[in-house]
Amino acid sequence: MCRSRKSTDAIQPTSSNSKRRSFSSSFQTPKSLKPSSSFSDPSPSTISTTNDLASSSSNFYFNSSSYSLSTQTSNTLSSLRASLPENPHIYDFSLISSATTNFLSKRFSSSSSSSSWLCHLHGKQVVVFRRKLRRSIELDDLVHKLSVICRSHHSSLIKLLGASLSGNFVYLVYEYVKGANLGDCLRNPKNPSFTLLSSWISRMQIAIDIAHGLDYIHHCSGLETSFTHNHIKVTSILVAEDSLTAKICHFGTAEICGEVSKEEGSRSLGRTDSKVMKIEGTRGYMAPELQFNGLVTQKCDVYAFGVVVLELLSGEEALKFTFDEVDGGYKRVSVIDTAREAAAGGSGGVRRWVDRRLKDSFPVEVAEKMVLVALECLEEDPERRPEMKKVVGKVSKLYLESKNWADNIGLPTDISVSMAPR
Repeated sequence: MCRSRKSTDAIQPTSSNSKRRSFSSSFQTPKSLKPSSSFSDPSPSTISTTNDLASSSSNFYFNSSSYSLSTQTSNTLSSLRASLPENPHIYDFSLISSATTNFLSKRFSSSSSSSSWLCHLHGKQVVVFRRKLRRSIELDDLVHKLSVICRSHHSSLIKLLGASLSGNFVYLVYEYVKGANLGDCLRNPKNPSFTLLSSWISRMQIAIDIAHGLDYIHHCSGLETSFTHNHIKVTSILVAEDSLTAKICHFGTAEICGEVSKEEGSRSLGRTDSKVMKIEGTRGYMAPELQFNGLVTQKCDVYAFGVVVLELLSGEEALKFTFDEVDGGYKRVSVIDTAREAAAGGSGGVRRWVDRRLKDSFPVEVAEKMVLVALECLEEDPERRPEMKKVVGKVSKLYLESKNWADNIGLPTDISVSMAPR
């Protein structure tokens, strides 16, 4: 049984010779050691008093507690380590080709700029996105960019795990999170009257999640660098099924594919330079300067965020064309234009403009302030648009006001909803 130094001094004689004998006897050869249970009765030759036994037992209890605490700490560190971003992988192209059955398996999603497949790599379910490179990239440069991007870790971002190069294409491997994109959650073509986000709090939760994630992308706390997303839209935002929280997809795509360069970041790219490359974006989300000269900046992300917020509040698409029965043609309807008209009408205009599927169950003053925040992000002049840090502060305040409103009228704020087909 282990003893502390104090308990040993109490048992052994106080003379220096005895102390030296005790010290030398404690280092006997293994042959003289006899296995014994930690709970066996102490020998009378070593324990002389009841107080000594109490002291030794207390020391044993302390060591057992320390071992238990150490085990708990180890388990906590293990779980924390599992939640941290993995080291980036440069995947062999043959591995990705095999996992997707030579890219013949059913596509997970497809658009004009990318295709994706759901598969397994290294025993983990992932989503592989194939995108065309806007600028050629060397393997060393790819490794460097991945080492920075993959170190990013935020609850509102889908993790980038690694990449692979083949020809003019890059294959980006992201973690798989079960859920649906924000556009599908807001609008169901088969059942227009249904929405997963049927409460004001659920929509404010999505807004604050996106704001925090985009602010992290722009400032990347702790990484001493900043990025531009360049793909903010409702189809690039995933609503997790288990928590109904928002996660931004495609983080790192713009940097790796060459959509953003150092020249663009320093605002030296002019209109004549934009002729060299094709301007890529989604109608309704593209900032005016991006359409004019192809300049990709963080203020373009702020503009797109403003559009997404207006979609959250109204439930309408960013841009659509409706048939005009009077003129017999199609009319362009922008959620930005309708929001400006609503804001000009005051609280009454905003109340009529907000998604009717919320059934007027929302704080009108907060809704009006949210519209104004979104319209501030949609200023024509990029210099007049706020930084995401400022936007996060405003949206956070309005989110807390919404929570207080819900608490005062007794609305549940932790509703779980199934994403099963309806």
